Amino acid sequence: MKTFNLFVMMILGGLLCGCSQTGNKKDKSVPEKKTAFVSEPEFMNRLSEQEKVEGWLLLFDGETTRGWKNYNQDTLTGWIVEDGCLKGLGLGGDIGGDIVSVKEYGNFILTWDWKLGPHGNSGVMYHVIEDAKYVAGYETGPEYQLIEDDDFRDENGKHIRLKPWQKTGADYAMYVASDQKEVNLRDWNSSIIMFTPEKTEYWLNGKKVVEFVPWSDDWNRRRNSGKWDDYPDYGLAKSGKLCLQDHGSQVWFRNIKIKEL
Repeated sequence: MKTFNLFVMMILGGLLCGCSQTGNKKDKSVPEKKTAFVSEPEFMNRLSEQEKVEGWLLLFDGETTRGWKNYNQDTLTGWIVEDGCLKGLGLGGDIGGDIVSVKEYGNFILTWDWKLGPHGNSGVMYHVIEDAKYVAGYETGPEYQLIEDDDFRDENGKHIRLKPWQKTGADYAMYVASDQKEVNLRDWNSSIIMFTPEKTEYWLNGKKVVEFVPWSDDWNRRRNSGKWDDYPDYGLAKSGKLCLQDHGSQVWFRNIKIKEL
């Protein structure tokens, strides 16, 4: 099996070949803007010929919600397609509003672009199991956290000081994201999850922010530390659905692509 570092170089190389970075022209009168890999229109929500050869699949076509549905339901509400983006309207909460992929995945590389609305809170989960005994995807699926780190507010507008394991890029309530991460507030960001039983990595805007070995002694210690006591099936599934979270604020996704390993 190819190493994860090689996978990363291939993925980032592909992004750089077909993408440009914002903020190339510096204006000394304003602070330098952090940048993300921003796709040019001709590469938006589509696979390149090379990606097709390599076995990538497009999970959002930029025009329809085909391939997605509400968690534990057969229909889709609360999400729309807007300007080539899959947009969560923020009608959900701790439960309700999340959407899942129709298909299940085990080992994979998942890439996507995203941005948050004001005081945003969302996430991308995987290995999510649908069953009447569960009310939300987070009961079973690990989560790549997406949230406004420094100005997150509850439904009453009260500022909430987040713990490190709650911040963007973290494997929620398990592994903290590197403090070297860069996030583009109110602008597009690019993320990657690479999952295998040997090693899992989370990437954000070209930097690795999390690395862990699923189901290892360290992983089990963190899982059994108390946070997941009420969710005995959390993280145990070897495959399952992808889940995009609506946690009560607007969120946009695009360029959602997956390569099964």
